[in-house]
Amino acid sequence: MSRPSRRRFAVTALAAVTAASALTACGSSSGGGASASAAGGTYTVWDPYPQFDGNAKWVKLLTDCGRQAGVKVKRTAFDTTDLTTKTLLAAQQGDAPDVLVVDNPVVSTLAEAGVLTTTDESHVDTTQASPNLLAAGQSAGKTYGMPIGANTLALYYNKNVLKASGVDPASVKDWASLNAALAKVKAAGRKGITFSAIGTEEGSFQFLPWFWGAGAQLTDLGSDRAVSAVALWKEWLKKGYAPNSVINNTQTTSWQEFATGQFAFAENGTWQLANAKKTGFGYGTIPIPAASGGTAPAPTGGEFVTVPVQKDSGRYLTSQKIVSCLTSARNLLATDATLSYVAPTRSGQEQQSATGPEMTVWVDAVRAARGRTSDDLGTKYPKISEQMWNAVQAALTGSKSPEDAMSAAQSAASK
Repeated sequence: MSRPSRRRFAVTALAAVTAASALTACGSSSGGGASASAAGGTYTVWDPYPQFDGNAKWVKLLTDCGRQAGVKVKRTAFDTTDLTTKTLLAAQQGDAPDVLVVDNPVVSTLAEAGVLTTTDESHVDTTQASPNLLAAGQSAGKTYGMPIGANTLALYYNKNVLKASGVDPASVKDWASLNAALAKVKAAGRKGITFSAIGTEEGSFQFLPWFWGAGAQLTDLGSDRAVSAVALWKEWLKKGYAPNSVINNTQTTSWQEFATGQFAFAENGTWQLANAKKTGFGYGTIPIPAASGGTAPAPTGGEFVTVPVQKDSGRYLTSQKIVSCLTSARNLLATDATLSYVAPTRSGQEQQSATGPEMTVWVDAVRAARGRTSDDLGTKYPKISEQMWNAVQAALTGSKSPEDAMSAAQSAASK
């Protein structure tokens, strides 16, 4: 599409924003887009980190990167959904920010709406990014930014509960061994596993490791492999390995259940590491196992640093300098530590793994992870995801069998 027609597409893209937004990523001040603030060497940066005020390391890094590029940075923070909506509206008005840090599933929505430049246009270097992470920022063979970091899912475990149940966490290598461990935990009078199966993107995010771990593909929700993943969760509820509360659990409430110290396992992400240290009991992490063994691909969370389209393409040179500074090896590690992210580059991941076995699990999980919009799904993903979480809800509540639920989901997603 030409730029004008792609901008008009932004109106319809608004409908996809809510479903496309990741629930795993984390406004401060008012601020307009680039055109309004071009005079005086000011460049606007929008990000999804409203939890950081002006004294935060992240904000200081933005200021430093602007200074190194010879400009002043004006930063505005929004929550994830607001950020995407405001960016689409600002782009329609020709007033987009110079640099946009945005949740990775939204990149394809903004790209198809004509809001973002390609890295060929902005000259942002992505050669050091891990291909599986970079894929979340690609659409129709083009790349639209650089990942700033990634988070994903693994299984936390309670050492005390497993010891009392006679379970060695190292024995959990596939679905059969995980089921055997859960059976032992229940027999010992303890609680098994908690996770989020809520009927939102958050539920899809948590279901995907089991879906992909079964060998299923998002283009075929009704396959036998897809059904087997739903059946696994359904069986856990039937046997009492997981509580019925998972049907309404968010990732936060699921974590709160695990933090009581009563559960053996919890599916959750890197963003809970700080909270894990506050639980008061010994914990560890293992990868989510695939059905037949190995690490299941989990979805990637995290943001991309992008350069939105500007009326004055001469601004891209300075924007590229800011992005290069934010995604440099030294700054990435500092930022990823602040955000509890795994670095998006192999060298950064190796440095994180060297800090201890806890980070090694997360680095391995990220290396096996997939972008939800990868495989050229782009803006198709939100529609597929919605049908998937509806199917999981239907199966877990008993309103449909796993087979019927996933068959109906595929039919709806194909329309």
